Amino acid sequence: MWDLDAETASCDDPDHDHQQHELHVHHDPVRLPDGTVITAVSYDPGHPYDRELPPDFGLYLDQRWQPPWHHDHLAWPDFDVPDDNEQVRSALESLIKRARAGLRVELGCVGGHGRTGTALAVAAVLTGLDPAGAVGWVRTTYCPAAVETPAQEDFVARWRF
Repeated sequence: MWDLDAETASCDDPDHDHQQHELHVHHDPVRLPDGTVITAVSYDPGHPYDRELPPDFGLYLDQRWQPPWHHDHLAWPDFDVPDDNEQVRSALESLIKRARAGLRVELGCVGGHGRTGTALAVAAVLTGLDPAGAVGWVRTTYCPAAVETPAQEDFVARWRF
């Protein structure tokens, strides 16, 4: 996949499905079901750390993120799900706790859709939403492109408190 404004893919393999997509940058406050606010972000390679007001803390699901503010990384493969549910739970509960304490927090991967959307859906479950409705909730509340793969959808649906 490549940005609509970019040149077309140079690969000429007829077995590959080349699709253009519209690139959009996320920097969106998301109010979880209990009222907790987390800002969901995507990585803008031109200006990844430009903020009017930087967050107090960021949780990032991709190692490209190396911001100058306090942050942590959660290992999460692109277009997939993490292997360790307890690490996910711990990292998201810590992020939620910081937000509830009044800190400005953000959560992001690269595109802000698959991993970020899935993590937001899990955070919604951790704050009281039924797992069965969490993917629909995040697509309605945050972005229709959130949670990109069937594995990510299943990960959220199987989430338990």
